[in-house]
Amino acid sequence: MIFAINEINRNPEMLPNVKLGYKIYDNCGTMDILRAALALVSGQNPEVSDVECTKSDAVQAILGHSGSAPTIAFAQIVGRFHIPVISHFATCACLSNRKKYPTFFRTIPSDYYQSRALAKLVKHFGWTWIGAIAVQNKYGLNGMADFIQTAQENGLCIEYSVEFSSSGPADRLQRIIEIIKQATSKVIIAFMSHQEIKVLAAALYKQNITGLQWVGSDAWITDHSLTDTEGHSILLGSLGFAVSRAQIPGLEDQFVRDFWEDVFDCSLNSTAEMQRKPCSGYESLQNVESQFTDVSELRFTYNVYKSVYAVAYALHDLLTCDEGKGPFTNRKCADRKHIQPWQVLQYLNMVNFTTEEGDRVYFDNNGDSTARYELVNLQMMNREIMEGVTVGIYDDSLSESHQFLINNISVVWGSGLTEVPVSVCSKSCPPGTHKVLQTGKPVCCYDCVSCPPGQISNLT
Repeated sequence: MIFAINEINRNPEMLPNVKLGYKIYDNCGTMDILRAALALVSGQNPEVSDVECTKSDAVQAILGHSGSAPTIAFAQIVGRFHIPVISHFATCACLSNRKKYPTFFRTIPSDYYQSRALAKLVKHFGWTWIGAIAVQNKYGLNGMADFIQTAQENGLCIEYSVEFSSSGPADRLQRIIEIIKQATSKVIIAFMSHQEIKVLAAALYKQNITGLQWVGSDAWITDHSLTDTEGHSILLGSLGFAVSRAQIPGLEDQFVRDFWEDVFDCSLNSTAEMQRKPCSGYESLQNVESQFTDVSELRFTYNVYKSVYAVAYALHDLLTCDEGKGPFTNRKCADRKHIQPWQVLQYLNMVNFTTEEGDRVYFDNNGDSTARYELVNLQMMNREIMEGVTVGIYDDSLSESHQFLINNISVVWGSGLTEVPVSVCSKSCPPGTHKVLQTGKPVCCYDCVSCPPGQISNLT
């Protein structure tokens, strides 16, 4: 975020004679996040100040939060003050409700699109008999509900659908383990966060439950901490959709500089007044292991970058408005000296720009951005680290026949299988037989009964 703001402030073609300021709250827990949001709304914040800023302490937009649950908690309150909220990671489809969240936007696709994409993925591989597990919150329950609806519309069947929380009672998790052990489906949709999938994987590993193909949601499928989990090998071969990767020009140089100075407590700037000693050039990262030096896989970070630019373009359009061509009553423009958040909100609804990476950024009537995902496959890479390898893409903006594309890259399947796993309730009926649905079972479950004499069946 800071990188994007500094980049905008250095750009002479954006926001002429105006500099963007910011406040950053590093809070965890819904109540702390609510307090931070209310502090921003009220403009009262004794802990952070900028001596060069002479304007009001009130904000024009709030970026965040990353989680759906805390975003749901504060976005409705902030919305009453007409302050825009832009999230880079809150994906709950419920946030698309403009009546409840009139000022909410996001630079990450809604789970509505992810759920549909996951159902199409399952259908693509011929998996018609599915287990479903969700985290017990709105992210998991809403996402799973959308998935099940789309799956059933596509002729797929759900053997079981259960939910749990990593902070819930242990006996609930154990009941889910028993359900998995007794189930006949071999493919499991896991719509949950990285906390829940790690707890679940560890429990399955301890009981030596294998032979499963996992399909995961974006909240865990590319999480780097999975490798640190006991039993992470159970998740090897998982498939799932992740936000598309991107590069942010210049970020790597800035990030490595800051990282280097922090790790070795020295300064790379020989001309500045330094509190640290100058770096010698002989420092070595050979014994320093950190995933933070890798800025080649910017997924959610890139969404933050786009969020900052969305606000900047909205402000730029507001400040450069030609009198008589404005969006307000009588085609008036905003008062440049007294900008109101509701005016920024109006311009955010009209934002439409293209990043240096070539990504077009705009919001629909619900504040949602376009849905484009990478299909990733968890594979074991160098140093026994499990990483997500891109094996396909999904683009909801394309026609249905072109939305899903698999690359010519070898997919690693669950449990080390070399071929696509099979997960069906009943196998296709051989010639001379026909389907008879099993009483009380979904349509995917049937018996193959011999055809009556003189009759044939054209269904398998």
